[in-house]
Amino acid sequence: MNKEFFEALNIIEKEKGIKKEVLIEKITKAMEVAVEKDLGLEGNVVVLIDPEKQKFGVSVVKTIVETVEDPDTEISLEDARKIRSRSKLGGEMALPLKTKDFGYIAIGAAKNVIKQGIKEAEKAQLFEDMQSKTQEIVTGVVLRQNAKSGALVLQVGNNEFILPKDEQIPGEEYEVGDHVKVYVVDVLSGERGPRIMLSRTHPGFVKRMFELEVPEIFDGTVEIKAISREAGARTKIAVWSKDENVDAIGACIGAKRARIDNIIAGLGGEKIDIVKYSEDPAEFISAALSPSSVSSVEILSENPKSCKVCVPDEQLSLAIGNKGQNARLAARLTGFNIDIHPQSGYFGE
Repeated sequence: MNKEFFEALNIIEKEKGIKKEVLIEKITKAMEVAVEKDLGLEGNVVVLIDPEKQKFGVSVVKTIVETVEDPDTEISLEDARKIRSRSKLGGEMALPLKTKDFGYIAIGAAKNVIKQGIKEAEKAQLFEDMQSKTQEIVTGVVLRQNAKSGALVLQVGNNEFILPKDEQIPGEEYEVGDHVKVYVVDVLSGERGPRIMLSRTHPGFVKRMFELEVPEIFDGTVEIKAISREAGARTKIAVWSKDENVDAIGACIGAKRARIDNIIAGLGGEKIDIVKYSEDPAEFISAALSPSSVSSVEILSENPKSCKVCVPDEQLSLAIGNKGQNARLAARLTGFNIDIHPQSGYFGE
């Protein structure tokens, strides 16, 4: 029985990717609870699973006393010394149980207990694996799409996860079998198991793509100072180099635009504005309103942060952007409320 049990553990570890240690821990706890319930004990049952020696045993811990009042939890000194001659009053002794001692109910429940232990181990393993991938990008394969909600069911490794419709980049379409990169926003522990929050719209997704594509960002030479994003439409990213000899913007674009084009392709064609970060608020705000040119920036208040920006008349529409998008993203990027005016002061119609 022991040999078959440990062979089964090896198979589960290999097929389900659950660490044997995690599996054993969950099965041990589940078995202790089942036997305690069957014998009417609490805290006196010890389950030992030793994969190296391939031993699986269940014991009841009893206190050594002069006169036994509760045979379920106590053993007489005389009987204890028959088992171990150095036994002393007040000590404890673990007495192995045979399978028949569990009772038919416990034996019948053992399979369910082990199944539950396996499920708990799977949840624990999944939580541990995905927690290590928090704020990382993982690749999933599309299994199906919910026709009603639009949510995607992705297979990542041996597990299935949900990518909600509102976390998908607008306009993107998926087919079964497509490989999709997603950003692990967070991993939360719940009663029903870990809750994995995936996204393709999160600003962190863009940041991580730059870190993976641009070696200078990965090694810390170039820093991403801020990101603002409207997924599927446009992203603004502010970068800065600690090395004067390294062009932060050029490093992100890459030779012949190779790096930035790879990132844009991974985002389904989303436009990206890379701007130079500056500790001077006026310089930073001016850069953030790219691709428009700026005539002047007047800082009106630091708390709350607000400013007045003047742009050439012919640049006004570009500065504001379609439906205010450029100004809105610049405001999020810098943290300033930006009031844009034409240089002439005349807004026209």
